[in-house]
Amino acid sequence: PGNYRTQLWDKQSESFLPSTPGLGMHVEVKDPDGKVVLSRQYGSEGRFTFTSHTPGEHQICLHSNSTRMALFAGGKLRVHLDIQVGEHTNNYPEIAAKDKLTELQLRARQLLDQVEQIQKEQNYQRVRRGL
Repeated sequence: PGNYRTQLWDKQSESFLPSTPGLGMHVEVKDPDGKVVLSRQYGSEGRFTFTSHTPGEHQICLHSNSTRMALFAGGKLRVHLDIQVGEHTNNYPEIAAKDKLTELQLRARQLLDQVEQIQKEQNYQRVRRGL
């Protein structure tokens, strides 16, 4: 998952202020093969998630579709971006409630996710080393 929020430059105060909700941001994510795994329109702040089965470097591109607002702000837009990767990003209490899992079933799910994450990281390291 990724979280972001934007700020527009304010000429009067000469500082970045929170963007208005009307600002549109487009988020696009490409896998190492250049295949688009996410392409979606969001607001001035948002949360996006994507799943990729290809190990390697991914491209995340955020751009504003509101040129009018960017020009009004003197063309300055600040984006705060928080990217989380791996098994720890899963909300297990939410998964347990949704799937009606027992504590033991939930722990098994967590362990399987950890194994899968380790395999993904090993594959990624192999790709990086060119093996």
